[in-house]
Amino acid sequence: MLLLEMVNPEKYPFNMLIIRECISKQEVQELHKLCERLTEMYEEQKAQGLVIFTELLTLFAGQLNYKLDVVETVQALYRQNLHKALMKTFLDIIKKQ
Repeated sequence: MLLLEMVNPEKYPFNMLIIRECISKQEVQELHKLCERLTEMYEEQKAQGLVIFTELLTLFAGQLNYKLDVVETVQALYRQNLHKALMKTFLDIIKKQ
């Protein structure tokens, strides 16, 4: 609990989330690898002129660690400036639903 109090939730919401949900280092690495793969796909699709990326969000949700909530994770990653462009796109999709 002391560690939770040391993390600034406004500045490091993703770090706070992974501590709160007891996500291991390996699980965090897997999440970042997932985001990197999806970012590559996002950039490729964007270069091809695609403008709808709902399928990428579906892939993210389907492969996200079961301990994490999709919306909360996307928000935390975005607010901590991690995988920013992809998370911004996901947030836009979530807001429209």
